[in-house]
Amino acid sequence: MVRIGRMASRNLHLSRRTLLGGLGASALPLWRPRTAAAAAGEAILIQAKPGTLALRPGQPDTPVSILAGPVSPLRFKRGASPQIAFQNGLPAPAVINWHGLDGVPVAEALTGPAAIVGGATTRLAMPLRHAGTLFGDLGLFTEGPSRALPLVVEENEAQPVDRDEIVLIEDYRLRSDGMAVSPGSDPKDASSVFTVNGMVSPDIAVHSNQRLRLRFINACQRYVIAAKIEGLEARVMAFDGQPAEPFDARNGAVVLAPGGRADVYVDVTAPSGAKPQLLVHDGKDARPVARLVVSGEPPVRAAPLSPAPPLASNGLPVQLELKGAQRFDLALTGNEWIAPASFTTSTAPAFKVRQGRIVTLALTNRNPIATVVHLHGHHARLLDRLDDGWKPYWLDTLAIAPGQTERVAFAAEHAGRWLLESTATDWAAPKLLRWYSVE
Repeated sequence: MVRIGRMASRNLHLSRRTLLGGLGASALPLWRPRTAAAAAGEAILIQAKPGTLALRPGQPDTPVSILAGPVSPLRFKRGASPQIAFQNGLPAPAVINWHGLDGVPVAEALTGPAAIVGGATTRLAMPLRHAGTLFGDLGLFTEGPSRALPLVVEENEAQPVDRDEIVLIEDYRLRSDGMAVSPGSDPKDASSVFTVNGMVSPDIAVHSNQRLRLRFINACQRYVIAAKIEGLEARVMAFDGQPAEPFDARNGAVVLAPGGRADVYVDVTAPSGAKPQLLVHDGKDARPVARLVVSGEPPVRAAPLSPAPPLASNGLPVQLELKGAQRFDLALTGNEWIAPASFTTSTAPAFKVRQGRIVTLALTNRNPIATVVHLHGHHARLLDRLDDGWKPYWLDTLAIAPGQTERVAFAAEHAGRWLLESTATDWAAPKLLRWYSVE
């Protein structure tokens, strides 16, 4: 029998130096957000196109590529199957790399449709089986810096929060002339700039005793980050788009690898007029990247709400029978890992498995720095070190310390060809790919 332990925190031990260094009753509201919609027979248009960002106050904007929909974030209800039209308005081929989209092989970058050339459009139906926080980016194929597009799949049940907001954290490396350095190239002496929802140091208006559902997305290129709102507690409800056993974030901070997501409930207990900062710790420094501005109006309610119940399950297995699992060892280095521009499924897969089998992967990082793995197509459990149970959350993105091996397990529910990404946490490090097959 697999033991499911209670989760006190989710730690990513990146080095001997802790990442977190300096970070140290009324009726329930019912949140019913607006969802994206299109007329019958029409597709929702997502575009890859040139754009700019105001990354240097008082100076010219910086050119970037943008993945844009009719609204941001895109919002749908669980069970929706929207028609998506992806139009490439860039001069070079592009694909959307989705984070958190399980079981949709026609939307899988590079193993599904090929990268589309500039000026072309492709259409597909995208069934959304699971509620959760997802996003798409252009980082697999598009050179240069680019902006991501959040995608929220709402639960069909109303949620006990006042507001449901995306917190999309991205980073850029700027030269002295304001031009952005492409990920995967040497940044030299370029400076780092963080944005929240595409803005530098935005203010977010809130009210006392308001409950926020904040959907944190780490869309940084290579940084593992810890995100924390000064003076406020954060209760983690989901990781990587899948419900978790709720727990209080250690010191109020959530740790996310690049591509990772966390849904947290935050009760604004700060007094009227307060301006608590959102801090992002990048392993060296804690940086203020935004702030909450608490309204001077009366509180939303007399006292904060009581803790919320867990989110409804998306139907992933309650138990994983590891005794008969197919086991594979996978090193994150070697000639088998291929750059996206050279990737093809004519190369041998990392592994093959029959649909319905349980899989365990031993992921070994032989790189000298932490390396991030992104598992496409499925979510996995992170196994305990003694292999006698797993952490009570699901993930599709994991940072592995140098010289370490982490083990994950998943049920191979979805037939198809799925990517595995490996990226070292260094700006100049390339993205590398392998693939696996569920037959």
